[in-house]
Amino acid sequence: MAITQISKITHRKGFNENLPQLAGAELGWALDARRLYIGNGKIVDGAPTIGNTEVLTQYSNILEITNTYTYKGTATGYQVVTGADVSNPITRTLQQKFDDIVSVRDFGAKGDGETDDTVAINNALRELYTREVSPLIRRSLFFPAGTYKVTDTINVPSYAKLYGEGAKSTTIKYYQLGGSPVADAVIMTADSKNQTGANIGNFSATTPTDIEISSMGFESTVDTNSVFILENITNSSFSNISLVGPETISTIGTSVSPHACIRVKGNALLPSKNIVFDNCNTSGTRYGMYIDDVCNGLTLSNSKLHIHYKGVRLVNGNVSGVRIVQNVFDDIYDQGISFGGTVRMNVSAFNMFYDVGNYLNGVVNPETVIIDIDNADNVSMGDMFERNDASNAIHQRISLNETASIAFDLGNKIVLGTYAREVGKTTTLMDGTLTSASMFVVDLTNTHTNSNTGTFKMDYAIERNGTVRTGSIDIACDGGTPGSLTYNEAYTENAISGIAFSVTQSTNDVSVKYTSTTNGHNAKLSYSIVRLY
Repeated sequence: MAITQISKITHRKGFNENLPQLAGAELGWALDARRLYIGNGKIVDGAPTIGNTEVLTQYSNILEITNTYTYKGTATGYQVVTGADVSNPITRTLQQKFDDIVSVRDFGAKGDGETDDTVAINNALRELYTREVSPLIRRSLFFPAGTYKVTDTINVPSYAKLYGEGAKSTTIKYYQLGGSPVADAVIMTADSKNQTGANIGNFSATTPTDIEISSMGFESTVDTNSVFILENITNSSFSNISLVGPETISTIGTSVSPHACIRVKGNALLPSKNIVFDNCNTSGTRYGMYIDDVCNGLTLSNSKLHIHYKGVRLVNGNVSGVRIVQNVFDDIYDQGISFGGTVRMNVSAFNMFYDVGNYLNGVVNPETVIIDIDNADNVSMGDMFERNDASNAIHQRISLNETASIAFDLGNKIVLGTYAREVGKTTTLMDGTLTSASMFVVDLTNTHTNSNTGTFKMDYAIERNGTVRTGSIDIACDGGTPGSLTYNEAYTENAISGIAFSVTQSTNDVSVKYTSTTNGHNAKLSYSIVRLY
């Protein structure tokens, strides 16, 4: 029926619980609830049902009024069938739909950089992951963009999944509260009963496991705590996160606090294992990553470590299965990677090292090795270094410390324990060189022990106008005693090549030289240096 006119509007008022059946188009105002209703009218007049309809106002409970949701999928180009057929779709309440996504702000966190959000964040983690054991209570906890100020450690329990809007957009930032003791870390893993440290696993709690954190930043403003402590943790992953301490380029060289951006702990009963850090950024702490407890299996990949005293430090014999792969190290005061003590079965591979091991004085001023391996059964493979060969003669890029490990040094050399072979090279020996000319110089300090005593061997092949010669020269000398040099050459050739080699010494430098007869043809020399340290 078309509406032709409105002659008058009638209305009533009273309490919400006493709302009567209103006449058609009659308004009813609930004084106590501040809610407005209008009568449906009679069915004979065309109303679909008898009753009252609430008119939406700012005081209406929309979740109570419109309480069902059905997925439509209109963007797919056809009607999505969610139930048995089109006539019987799956419906849910709006409350159920909204509860699919949980924000930390639902628990009172502000993220404004000023409000202390410690209690709100820890409360959210407790309610979602530790209050009950049922998986049905667990939800991914969303941190909208903002800076969440905390004044105590945030404990992340088993099965927690935290995500934000980017490592530079969502940040949890720790501030020391007055004279209170400094917290051990900005963030720390906990068991299913929110227990940490020595209490992990007590009262039948599930030890830290299946934790995921992504697209967030964590920062500390004090230099006496770590950023992230993982303890007795298994099967967990962390991606696209930023971990930042307060140290700077000007202070990192004097820092003595043993804090780290990533600190991993474990023990024989509850080792940490199967952990992945991918596409992460660490800076501003003494160590990028520090592990000296039982850890069996951790991957650090596609990440950047910078502004640290040392990049990665492994120091306990029970640390194994650590893979440091495809990362960038820069502005590292001392060593980039240190496999210390008796650690074994660890790998450094395809990492890039820029200003590392130079005490931040530039790559032409080396002060220490870049990768230091103290025990057998570790590998450095495909790692690349900005430090050149001249600087490498002063301090090794990679030191195996005479252990049975393997290293591939900048594509120039393969090192197998105390055996090292340089990559093969070629040079031209000029025709008619009657006075000895130097081909190359070996610096005797270029050893893993940095001693001046050296032995090396040159394997070579010569081709000169159809004449072929192959042989080797064994050289032994003492850089501290000029004149101690001895060498021996053995070779085979199909005709007289007219090439003669000699070796001379000047303190720590040994020169390999040649002379050639005049026959109108230069010679091609291919050679490789072998050393035993």
